[in-house]
This record gives sequence, C-alpha cells and structure tokens, in this order.
Amino acid sequence: MKNFFIYTRREDPQDAVVASHKLMIRAGLIEKLGSGLYNILPLGFRVIKKIEQIVREEMNAIGSLEFQLPVLVPAELWKKSGRWSVMGKEMFRLKDRHENDLVLGPTHEETFTELVKGFVKSYKELPLTVYQIHTKFRDEIRPRFGVIRSREFIMKDAYSFHLDWQSLDETYQAMRKAYRKIFARVGLETIPVEADTGSMGGSDSEEFMVPSQIGEEILLLNEDYSYKSNQEKTPVIYPDLIEEEIQPPKEVIREIYTPNAKTIEELASFLKKEPKDLLKTLLYKVVLQDESEKLIMILIRGDRQINEAKLKNYFKAIEVFPAKEEDFYRIGSVPGFAGPLNLKEEITILYDLSSATRKTWITGANKKDYHIENFHPVIIDKDWRNKLVDVALAKEGDPSPNGKGTLKESRGIEVGHIFKLGDKYTKSMEFTILDKNQNRIFPIMGCYGIGINRTMATIIEQNHDEKGIIWPISVAPFEIVLVDITKNEEEKVKVEKIYQKLEGKFDLLWDNRDLRPGVKFNDAELIGFPIRITIGKNYFENQEIEIYVRKTDKKIFVKEEDLISTIQKIREELYNLLPQVEV
Repeated sequence: MKNFFIYTRREDPQDAVVASHKLMIRAGLIEKLGSGLYNILPLGFRVIKKIEQIVREEMNAIGSLEFQLPVLVPAELWKKSGRWSVMGKEMFRLKDRHENDLVLGPTHEETFTELVKGFVKSYKELPLTVYQIHTKFRDEIRPRFGVIRSREFIMKDAYSFHLDWQSLDETYQAMRKAYRKIFARVGLETIPVEADTGSMGGSDSEEFMVPSQIGEEILLLNEDYSYKSNQEKTPVIYPDLIEEEIQPPKEVIREIYTPNAKTIEELASFLKKEPKDLLKTLLYKVVLQDESEKLIMILIRGDRQINEAKLKNYFKAIEVFPAKEEDFYRIGSVPGFAGPLNLKEEITILYDLSSATRKTWITGANKKDYHIENFHPVIIDKDWRNKLVDVALAKEGDPSPNGKGTLKESRGIEVGHIFKLGDKYTKSMEFTILDKNQNRIFPIMGCYGIGINRTMATIIEQNHDEKGIIWPISVAPFEIVLVDITKNEEEKVKVEKIYQKLEGKFDLLWDNRDLRPGVKFNDAELIGFPIRITIGKNYFENQEIEIYVRKTDKKIFVKEEDLISTIQKIREELYNLLPQVEV
C-alpha cells in the first residue's frame, strides 16, 4: 500500500448529495476535475476494469466481436442518419482546423453502420454483432450525482445486423439474458422494464433498472410484476372512457367568472369541483426535424400531466417545450385561462384520450378571469374522436395496461438499455446486402448499451453502510486487504512472509503503511475490501490470525496453516451471495 496511490478523506465533498458520489471521492476512487468530469484513480480504475471484463466475457459468450472506434466522428455520418439535429444540445459539436464539422460520439450507431457497410455484402455474412467499450461524451445540461450523470463516461455499446426480424429477436433475447448475467455478476439486482426509444428510434426497447431512491427514472409496476415499464413508455388506461358517439351538449356554452383562478387547483377549489372534472388547455412549442417550430394546443383532463416523451414521439420532434406567454396572446388566448374557442389563429389541436371521459367540460375562455362550461371537443371538431392520442403521463393507481391490477411507482437508475432499431440506420446510410434471391435489402439492426461508470456508482448505491462501501467480491478493487499491526522489524518480516504466501494466490493488497491501527481499519471499511486479514497481537502471542468479512460483519480467528483454505472458503461463500437470476 506504501507503493499504491491511495488518498482517503474523512469529510464528504461539499457538492456531493448521494452516497455513491460521497463515497467514491472519500474512498479515493475518483477526483473531480470540472463539472461532470472526473479523474478515475487507481482504486476506481481497478473496479472499472473488473466490470469491463465481466461485460466482455458475457458479450464474447454470445458471439459478439470487440472493436475500438474513434471517439471523434465526422458530422457527415450524423447528417446522413438525420440525427445531427435530432440529438439537440446534448451532443458535443466542434470544428477542426479545416472547418470540418465533427462530433464527440455519445453513441456509435452511425460509425458502426458505416464500418460494417464497407465490408458486409451478402446475407451469408449475417447475423453479426459488434461492440466496443469506450469513452463517450454528452453535454449534460445539469451533470449531477457524480459519475451517474457525467459529461464524459465509459460505455459498452453493441450493435447487431440481421437479415430479418426473427434473427434480430434471437440476438435481442440472447443479449437480454447476457445483461441479466452481467448485472448479477457485478452484484446488482435489476428490473427489466419497457422503455421509450427516444432519439435512438426503432421499435422494442427495454431498460435494466436498479431500484433506488435517487433514481431519475420512474418505473411503473403492477402488483405481481407481470407489467414493468418506464413511466415515459406506459400507456394510460381510462376505465371511464366513453366509447359511444358523443353528441354536442344541449346546454349552451356560457362564461363563468373565475377571478385569479389560473391553475387547475385554484379553479377546482373556486368551483368546488375535482380536477378530473376540468379540461386543461395547454400550449406547446414543437421543434420539428427540419428545425422549424410548430405551436400546438393540447386538451387534457385536469388531473393528468403531459408526457413530453409521448408528445415528442407523436410529432417525431427534436424537442418539445411549453409555449411562452407571448405565444398565448398571439393566437388570441390568455395564459391561465386558455381554451380552444374563438382563437385568432388556426392551430393544431391534440385531444388527449382523457378528453373522452366526460360529455361536458369546463375549460378556459381565452379571457382573463373567465372560463366556459358545457364545452366538448365535438363542438369544434366533428372528427375529434379519430384524433384522440395518448400524450398523458401514467401514474401510480392507474390500471395496469396488461389488465392485471393497478400500477405502483418505484424509482430506478438505468444501467443498461437494449433496442430493436429496425432499418432506421441502414436505410438512411444506404447500407444494403444481397439476400438469398439476389435482391438488395436493408439489414435490420439492434443496439445494446451499458454504462460502465454508472454501473460502478450504482453498485455502491446498493452496497454501502455508515462506514463506507461494501463491494461485491466480483468487482472490489482488491478482494482482500492485509492489515499489519507490528511493533518492530522482526514482526514486520513475519508479516511479509505471510503476504508472500498469499500474494500469488489471491487478489490482495497489503496495508504496510506506518499508521495507527484505527486509521488502517477505517480505510479498509471505507474503501470496502470484502475480506480483511489482520496480523497483530493475537498472532504474535497466540499464533491466531483475524479474518473479518465486510458484508456479514463477522470475525473469525484461524491458525496460519488454515489461512489459505479459510480464505478460499470465504471467497466462495461471498461469490455465492451475488444475486442469482433465472435467464
């Protein structure tokens, strides 16, 4: 340890708010360089390399081939695929000295597609699965939680190429099983959930989530876990949906004086109604793929929120965001009192499914301090039912989409994501092959990612206590720390002989620093070595060596001749404690 780079801290860093960030800094795994940028120190690097090796073994086991591609990518590839603008401001764009546009790759669909396109010409060469473990960049608007959401990160990204959907599904399922094995081997309990494909495109998508209170993702699960989905992906089911044709209300639309009732909560309180009895009229700006902007109006029940991911997908948009005050006034509306009637400007109106749960509604009158009652979308659009869309955010208590019970919320950290991309990239990048009948076809693709740094931090989130990290033995920076408590050179020589016996047999670090025993013990618990061997007074007086197991908080004492066999047994027991998964 004297020759190793270990610098621990007793105090939490001021900008750290989650356990993994605090402990990684304090245990000397990482050191902050700038916003969302971290130096990985030797202890942390050993953990990273162990995670990478587990990933590599499972990827290779299902026939994936490892590559390494440049981080710096010509922008023309991204322009070809159509993602140059779709990715938005999160993508690092830069120019070289020749004024060429370049990208610091946040993901490598385009690069791998272009590479494989240059070599693969026939159906006989498919299926093919390629991958790399490499640095990625994302210009996060708000980097936080240490390496859980950083600007530079290490990712395993894999891509598969297929002749047809059946072949893709076989690889997708093999990858799914490999992911379950990977996360179990690194000591993580994961929940696979249905997910939104976002800017990646494609059809089926699944995230591997680790339950955590600090998770930025909200998962929706039913009671028996037969339905598991990311909140952004979950459809909303309305038991009170009116299926039959709705006629225009017989009652005349009339204005209601609602002073200062700008929000649904204020309006419901003023009218002594429930939010679900009111119809919100929202205004959104949508940035389309040609970078033009479109103003849209959404009618949605008062107790529901807009799911911006669904809205973005509906318009195949680059970005969506709430409109500004001036946009309301421009179309003849008023913020807080917006409605769909008597607008000065024609505008696209979306009808959320929830607008079909009542025959009359109260909504905004486009007049300050006034709302209208006896309104229904059929009044302004006879074809409104054919334009119903689900753009609402599902929530706890909603019926499960699979018909089994209701949904409950749980937070999670995403550590892996798999997609069925289809021919989105092969088509846009003009990658064709000859099929069995000598016809040119576009191969079908899949995409599969694992965040390596994020996995390391998430392991700590699931495995720590008030003393520090409790590493699963498979990814600990060292499996064993040997702590010596010696008084003279003669005792030091005896410890060194034991160290030499163990050195070739185990993943071992000897704490031979000239420090007080308490400091050594505190560092061992903070860093989280799974097994601690202590050679001190008991050994020099009674020939007994202390073995402490961090996970179980148990100590045992053994004679020197039983040390190796005992450690081997403890290691085996700790490996057996890793999560077991049925794949």
